[in-house]
Amino acid sequence: MRVRAAIAAPAVSAAAAVLLLGAPQSQAATGQGRPVRCAEKALTTRAKAAAGDPAVVRVGVTNSGARTCLVDRVPTVTFGNLDGAALPTPAGGTGGYRLAPGRAAYADVRTIGDPADPEARRVRTVTVAASAGHGGRSFTAGRLGTRKQVLVWEPLTTWWQPTAAAADRAIGLS
Repeated sequence: MRVRAAIAAPAVSAAAAVLLLGAPQSQAATGQGRPVRCAEKALTTRAKAAAGDPAVVRVGVTNSGARTCLVDRVPTVTFGNLDGAALPTPAGGTGGYRLAPGRAAYADVRTIGDPADPEARRVRTVTVAASAGHGGRSFTAGRLGTRKQVLVWEPLTTWWQPTAAAADRAIGLS
C-alpha cells in the first residue's frame, strides 16, 4: 500500500500544478479556489425559543474554522422521531450560503402555526444541521426554553440570514 501511495503522489502533485498554473493569479498565489463545504466540526450550532413566542425557535451557526466555507442555503431542522424536516420559506432554498471565518448565520423556525391545533405533535428534541449531510446538534425542549416539549405541525424554516433580526423579519416576527 505504501508503494502505491508513493507512486500516486507525483501524479497528484503534477495534476495540482497544472490546475494552479491554469487558475487566475489570485487563486494560484493562495492555492485557494471556491469555498468548499463546511466541515461539521468547524461549525458551532445554537438554538433557543424566541422570547414571547415558544412556537419560534431561533437557530444560528458560526464558522469557527480558518477558511470561508459553504453550508446549505437552508438549515435542516428535524423534530424528535417525526419524519421529515421543516420546509423552507420561501420555497426553493437550494444552494449554498458562504460563511467567513468567525461569522455567523441565523434562521428562525416556526414549529407550529396554532399551538391550540388538535393535530399538533409533541416532541422532546429538535435537531439542527447547517447542511443536510451533517448529523446536526440536538437540543432538548428544556434547553430550548419550551419546557418539557415542542409542539410541531407543518414546521417552516427561513433561509440563513446575516442577522437574527433579518431571520425574525423573514418569519414575520417584526
